[in-house]
Amino acid sequence: MNKPLILVVEDDKPIRKLITTTLETQGYKYHTAETGEASILEAVSGQPDLMILDLGLPDMDGVDIIRKVRSWSNLPIIVVSARSEDRDKIDALDAGADDYLTKPFSVEELLARLRVSLRRIRYDSEKLLKDASVFTNEGLKIDYAAGCVWLDEEEIHLTPIEYKLLGLLAKNVGKVLTHNYILHEIWGSHTYDIPALRVFMATLRKKIERTPSQPKFIQTHIGVGYRMLQVGDDNKAI
Repeated sequence: MNKPLILVVEDDKPIRKLITTTLETQGYKYHTAETGEASILEAVSGQPDLMILDLGLPDMDGVDIIRKVRSWSNLPIIVVSARSEDRDKIDALDAGADDYLTKPFSVEELLARLRVSLRRIRYDSEKLLKDASVFTNEGLKIDYAAGCVWLDEEEIHLTPIEYKLLGLLAKNVGKVLTHNYILHEIWGSHTYDIPALRVFMATLRKKIERTPSQPKFIQTHIGVGYRMLQVGDDNKAI
């Protein structure tokens, strides 16, 4: 089996060397880019399977790179940045990043995030070969054609908003969805505020989680948003 090709976009030489050495020891193939312009060219010509992206590049902000790539590609993007404020994370995730890791970071965590993203790629590819109208995640099953949801073979009844929330999370399984993204996708605007979203998410969890205080399907990213976990990943819902 061929190892995935990783595009490393980082202008800091020691950090770039740390990342590429880590990838090399794990048998991954990689290309590198030190500027925003070079990263976009490499994303087009090199056809990588995943991008690791620093936001603070000399010629272009990393968020702009994410937007440009997202205009034509679903290439998974893991941001690795010194920017640690929630606003920076939200901007990157809203622009289309799949994950966000703050510097300084451990190589073990980077590799874990990498594995999760690559599993999601494989999962998405496998789903294309299956009936796209049915989503399953351990005991959770959504039949989009019938508009029904089951938990451990028992049908559960959701309100229209709860069903839309669950469907949105399921169709983006493994990916962090920001509050603003969810509000826009469900209501088409920010008519409902974040506290209201939290209420809807709490009622949804009570219905699909056997132990709502210890959820296994829907993970909260405090101050950022929510993620549907593919049960069995290296993550636990909090």
